[in-house]
Amino acid sequence: MHSALFLIEFGAIILGLGLLGRFAGRLRFSPIPLYLLAGLAFGEGGLLPLGASEEFVAIGAEIGVILLLLMLGLEYTASDLVSNLKTQYPAGLVDFTLNAVPGAVAALLLGWGPVAAVVLAGVTWISSSGVIAKVMGDLGRIGNRETPVILSILVLEDLAMAVYLPIVTALLAGVSLAAGSLTLAIALGVAGAVLFVAVRYGRVISRFVSSDDPEKLLLVVLGLTLLVAGIAQQLQVSAAVGAFLVGIALSGEVAEGAHTLLSPLRDLFAAVFFVFFGLHTDPASIPPVILPALALAVVTACTKVATGYWAAKRAGVGVKGRWRAGGTLVARGEFSIVIAGLAVTAGIEPALGPLATAYVLILVVIGPLTARYTEPLATRLTGRGTRAGTAPAVRQTPEPDMDGPARDADAEREVLSERDAVDRA
Repeated sequence: MHSALFLIEFGAIILGLGLLGRFAGRLRFSPIPLYLLAGLAFGEGGLLPLGASEEFVAIGAEIGVILLLLMLGLEYTASDLVSNLKTQYPAGLVDFTLNAVPGAVAALLLGWGPVAAVVLAGVTWISSSGVIAKVMGDLGRIGNRETPVILSILVLEDLAMAVYLPIVTALLAGVSLAAGSLTLAIALGVAGAVLFVAVRYGRVISRFVSSDDPEKLLLVVLGLTLLVAGIAQQLQVSAAVGAFLVGIALSGEVAEGAHTLLSPLRDLFAAVFFVFFGLHTDPASIPPVILPALALAVVTACTKVATGYWAAKRAGVGVKGRWRAGGTLVARGEFSIVIAGLAVTAGIEPALGPLATAYVLILVVIGPLTARYTEPLATRLTGRGTRAGTAPAVRQTPEPDMDGPARDADAEREVLSERDAVDRA
């Protein structure tokens, strides 16, 4: 009877997630808020609390986090990461300062203490790579001038997770300063060693894992990832970081093949993870924190826009591309929930989970809208054309002001009209 009830509940969950994902796809929208709402509906204090399948959902959620980080690591090579660190670290520092500090300050103002402040700083800091990648594809901006800037910031955030997650894990475990320092040193040592091995011997590792049979490739990559994630967690590093480093170590055709094979599994277990987070959030606990979540969402949406604008300006992207970069970075999602989930599991602050849920729900809905409308809105508010005193800039080379693959037609007309004005003067 218990087995039959488990199959019924879990089958209903998977079917419901599929229908929600299909509905979100038709609206060209991220399904993450719908998954969170589904978890709220069937969790503590929800419409129909689950019982028999909750333990399996918890295991599936942990696998979902591991696969999210593995797939993220597969997107980059070790040389790409090293190059990004060397050239884009100022943008990473600005990103951290503008977006992590508001979260930490909010936690302290709410009286939650320093540990919760570190956790909420991570929630507000990390953008959603998955949502942002989908939005850029939907809007046809993959080839734009600002896209490498956006990707560089996301890569730096992902790299920072390798340092941040062990710190949070140690703080939540309540270990001593010496033990926490040891954990961080181990994490940094492991990350550095994996990057070194990946740069020097990445092809050897890829050849070892490689297989022409998709079934064998799937089993080897998935087994290796879970093994390394488990060892990393045993060392108090973080299973997610271990999975991320495995993804970095694989490259070439192996990475492409593994990405194709694991994408459906990633989507399945990631959806289960969002449901699991919602299951452990009482819907009645959200209304009391909705105003702080909304205020924090507004502040950090603005700071993300400022981050993208500054980073794109530093890279020589035109004004329109700067606004597009800022608007695209607003969305928060999977990693904010991962970080908040660690705190919820540790039980450090009961209100942190509901606030993080409301915060992510707001920004995962607003994010695609800011990506689409920040640039035209900013153009309308700031006005078009040049102001008095800026005529000499017309004689400079125009390439740095290109916002996309080709020059914007309106921008070209503005330049030509301004040159005529200069000639008449």
